[in-house]
Amino acid sequence: MIYTPLNPEMFTIDNSLEGELPKELKVIKRTIVEPYTLYKFFTGKGKASLKPGYIKSSSCEKSSLSTKESSWRERFSLFLRSNLFIPDPKILWMAPSWRFLLKYVSYNRIDAIVSTGPPHSMHLIAKKLSQKSSIPWIADFRDPWSKMFNFKYMGHLPLTVKKIEKLERGVLNSATAVVTVTRTIAEELSNLAGGRRVEVITNGFDPADFSSPPPQLDSKFTITYTGLFMEGQNPLALWSYLGEKVKEESRFKEDLKILLVGNIDCHIVESIKSCGLEGNLEERGYLPHSKIVQLQRASQLLLLSAGVEPEAVGILTGKYFEYVASGRPILAFAPLGSELHRAIGEDGSGATFLYNQKEEMGVWLQERYREFKGGGKSLVPNLNRDSIAKYSRRELTKEMAALLESILEK
Repeated sequence: MIYTPLNPEMFTIDNSLEGELPKELKVIKRTIVEPYTLYKFFTGKGKASLKPGYIKSSSCEKSSLSTKESSWRERFSLFLRSNLFIPDPKILWMAPSWRFLLKYVSYNRIDAIVSTGPPHSMHLIAKKLSQKSSIPWIADFRDPWSKMFNFKYMGHLPLTVKKIEKLERGVLNSATAVVTVTRTIAEELSNLAGGRRVEVITNGFDPADFSSPPPQLDSKFTITYTGLFMEGQNPLALWSYLGEKVKEESRFKEDLKILLVGNIDCHIVESIKSCGLEGNLEERGYLPHSKIVQLQRASQLLLLSAGVEPEAVGILTGKYFEYVASGRPILAFAPLGSELHRAIGEDGSGATFLYNQKEEMGVWLQERYREFKGGGKSLVPNLNRDSIAKYSRRELTKEMAALLESILEK
């Protein structure tokens, strides 16, 4: 059984993914009240987004308010969100949820609870339910909580920070088992919880998405990015290098295509255009997941950027695993020794560079372009197939099933 909000505030919705749910799976949806109306009122924006981080208030973002007034209103709204709605805007859903679920489990056999966050208020619902019902509980952290990169930008008061850290430790110490997606995050959570064991079950890919024959490769030298692309992930050295190349070589200018698919920060688009690459840029916006997979498989290179924040060392996004499954080489920007750098090295899926390694990145990219001009066959990376196989959702589900069995045996 899955319990989820009926009307959550979301950036995008891909209804086609509903077809992947087993028909026998029961999904319970209940109305949620979120404080985004307050945000819209103060900022004059039709689309709410109280998720600060790499994306900053920008002059290239359209608003019905002046830039100065919009910026002030955004900061005030963020302050309210950060210090009144603790730990997150889903807080108003907590009490109704655990009360409803407590009644539900009293009439239905539920062997275990799995809560997934963020939003981390979901863990607090599960904690209350587990304590009241004595049902074992797995807390699944898909991202860090107080160690998340954007936490320091939230404008929390000192007392708010202490309260959030107390809530976090309470979840970590109360859960029957704790799971997260990378070794770095697991170590951070373990330290916060006084050394308790934290399991690592990474993100992965669905083999069914890649079961059909791959599409024909793009005739252009296509560098593709899919998903959310934030300002702090902007690989300025890449755009600078490509801009210089298109000015120097007319043939390269004709061959190059930069394909951005998803929610792309305006600063990134401006950076690309400022380097003289406007004619090479193609923006697709939001697309269904199935279409995105096909674009990934048809691209010459796939771009991945962990971000410039120190916390980027622990980031290994779900996008990486789909990139790997596509079989296309990955051009990544991330701290050396980070989770992404380590994974690419182990899997043989591409190359990782620091954000200021323009020369080194240029040498690697020029070699890929020469391969492309020679027919493109050698562009397929020398993937470690044994390493890749462990990322399939079937294998990862086996790991979660084994963990569930272990906590039920206690």
